[in-house]
Amino acid sequence: MQSSSYLSNALVSLLANHLSDYPDTTLIRFTNGEAPITRAAFFSTCERYCAFFQNSGLKQGDRIVVQTPKSLDSLCLYVATIMAGGIYIPLNPDFTDTEVSYYLNDSQPTIFICMLDRTNTLLQIARESNVRHIYSLGVDKSGSFYEHINSQNYEFTSVAERHEEDIAAILYTSGTTGRPKGAMIPHRALGSNASTLCKQWKFSKEDVLIHALPVFHTHGLFVATNVALVSGAEMLFMDKFDTEKVIQAMPSATSLMGVPTFYTRLLQHPDLSSAAQNMRLFVSGSAPLLAQTHEEWTKKTGHAILERYGMTEANMITSNPYDGIRKAGTVGMPLDGITVRITSEETKEEVAEGEVGSLEMKGPNLFTGYWQNPKKTAAEFRSDGYFISGDLACRDEDGYISIVGREKDLIISGGFNIYPKEIETVLDELTGVSESAVVGVPHADFGEAVIAVIVTQQEDELSQSDVANYVSSQLVNYKRPKHVAFVSSLPRNSMGKVQKNLLRDQFKTLFESD
Repeated sequence: MQSSSYLSNALVSLLANHLSDYPDTTLIRFTNGEAPITRAAFFSTCERYCAFFQNSGLKQGDRIVVQTPKSLDSLCLYVATIMAGGIYIPLNPDFTDTEVSYYLNDSQPTIFICMLDRTNTLLQIARESNVRHIYSLGVDKSGSFYEHINSQNYEFTSVAERHEEDIAAILYTSGTTGRPKGAMIPHRALGSNASTLCKQWKFSKEDVLIHALPVFHTHGLFVATNVALVSGAEMLFMDKFDTEKVIQAMPSATSLMGVPTFYTRLLQHPDLSSAAQNMRLFVSGSAPLLAQTHEEWTKKTGHAILERYGMTEANMITSNPYDGIRKAGTVGMPLDGITVRITSEETKEEVAEGEVGSLEMKGPNLFTGYWQNPKKTAAEFRSDGYFISGDLACRDEDGYISIVGREKDLIISGGFNIYPKEIETVLDELTGVSESAVVGVPHADFGEAVIAVIVTQQEDELSQSDVANYVSSQLVNYKRPKHVAFVSSLPRNSMGKVQKNLLRDQFKTLFESD
């Protein structure tokens, strides 16, 4: 893989530099018996895919949408896309046809690579969205993508010229309007964040990272993958989180990145204490980690979980220290090069130590805006360049930041961000529903569970199964309500706004026995 000066601070250059240092070392090991993959073999595949994309007429800035199960090819397609000058857009493989149709119409990709077992419906959807090139891909090296790749020898020549502010990826994140919006992530953000995390978390080629996260969002794709690629670390690659497999992997690994659900489930395993002896680092993010989980983990393993804070639009923002006190219930301090401030909603001035305010940040980690949505982009940035996170936070006397709430009713369940409005829009379209409200309530395993509160029309009678059957065709699994309550009316304030805080209080003990 060739390196170029114009990519000096971008992700592709970092990958190229580290590849030349140790090409023959193992990059990926599997738990299913597959042969390990060296860094040279990995990048050779990426270069082949890159040549195929360029030969297909991909121009710089064209989008490639990929919706496939997690596999080695998921990572190869990601790296090959940015090498070819394209913009990578990963989709959750569980997204419904309705959801996929929205993303394709919004992003207008040149290439769509879809799952082989859903080819019939997805090909039709892609054609209706005017996607020029459509390929299927199976986990067993089958599908039209491999047929085209193997049809001739696509010779790699060079990495497309891309600059730091050019967009490398678009990740879709929902919003209060219910319509997902694409966060444009530049090469600058990916490169700088990967380098910073390697330094602050002390990753090196001696590390073996257990990779059990999905690769369609920031945590699994940008944090775990990029840190391993840039640092020279090896990845122990799992298609999904499995408690038993992670326990078995720990003696030959050094680090794990996960969501709080990983840790609550691992705590229940009788062999955790002995399995964790060789590990040096456990990182948690994507959702708040309960202080109780933090304390139980330290007691059982002797390790303090390192909790950090990030989001789609800003990659990683803060982290508890590698060396130093990792305070339970906090997300640590700003990463190097990133500035964080907590401001009053009324005055827009910074609040005093210990006071709660709106969390804003500025730094090389930030996205450049929302795809084809300049109005929304402008609304989310202050005039001095600070991005408004939408989270409420406070800072203690030692500079540690705690996330204490969310300004936009965001639900985080199992590490996934869920915006109620998107689900409410779907529910309100169901015959028999007069109106709905969606809230998150505490859940021991998922952190929060989605609850739908529905007012039915007088002449119609709905059941939980009616609602479940409908939303299953419209929404990915993690967005579907885990409980549906039927009420005669929703609580409102004097201005007519639904008081979701009252609904959260009403149902907050619903899952206490789970």
